[in-house]
Amino acid sequence: MRDLYQRLGVSPQANDEELQQAVARCPNSALRQDAKAVFEVPKRRESYNQALTTLSDIGQLRARLGLTHGAHWQGDVANDFSLPADQAVSRHDELVDRVSHAVILYNRLRGLRGIWLLIITFFVGTGIGVALGFILSKTLAA
Repeated sequence: MRDLYQRLGVSPQANDEELQQAVARCPNSALRQDAKAVFEVPKRRESYNQALTTLSDIGQLRARLGLTHGAHWQGDVANDFSLPADQAVSRHDELVDRVSHAVILYNRLRGLRGIWLLIITFFVGTGIGVALGFILSKTLAA
């Protein structure tokens, strides 16, 4: 199925007069015939618009999944609903990156824990030694 709006160069919100003018300007007789068959009957245009919406949604889904047509399909009728691959990061990938970053930070902290424990022990021991020395000097002086 072709995207007739795209092929005719009009918006899907175009009114009947704009569509008739676009169909009349169309150089491709097969496309012109298809467009007349779809757009001249309001019920057919409504059905076509529903199918167009569904195919556009499928095209967007395929793009989000990174599924695009090969180079030999570019410019072909089959490519009307194929969008370029979406480079957006999925929510799952974003969460995996955040968790990975948290794990890296935690592992670094664990690696430093031994050093910090040694430093804290040194200062606490020094503090206790100074306090005991001060107390002993007071008791011996008295």
